[in-house]
Amino acid sequence: MAQHARRMSWMTTWLVCVLVACAVPGSAQRVKSDQETLTQLERDWNAAVHRNDIEFVASILADEFVATYENGTTGDKARELALVAAFDQQIDASALEGFVIHTYRDTAVVHFTLHLIGPVKGERVELQLRYTDVWVYRDDRWLCVSSQSTRVTEPAAEP
Repeated sequence: MAQHARRMSWMTTWLVCVLVACAVPGSAQRVKSDQETLTQLERDWNAAVHRNDIEFVASILADEFVATYENGTTGDKARELALVAAFDQQIDASALEGFVIHTYRDTAVVHFTLHLIGPVKGERVELQLRYTDVWVYRDDRWLCVSSQSTRVTEPAAEP
């Protein structure tokens, strides 16, 4: 009886060790944080605009999406997709930086700055836009419901 109890104890210990080894994070695929996921979605959205990838942009915008553009006009998902389809500006450099992301359960607010460099009418132009995007987590994915961009202008020179 004592030998049976030791064998059962040994088997239980072995089973626990196997289960723990299977659960070690190093052997599992790393799960991205919401901040990493949202940052990547913003970068992918920017890249999709440059290559006129309407399908990708449509997949990350909620049906009720509303944008407020840097000139004060507004648009819905259909307008945003039309702008992506019509995009034909040459971009020499594009960088998204300064991400600040706040999540509130199934909602996230993403702030960042987009720097663009490219020719306009034969002259090199640098443009900076600050974005505030609002995302909701729905159906196991993040969808953008609102985007606002503001053009950053150079501060006036001191007199």
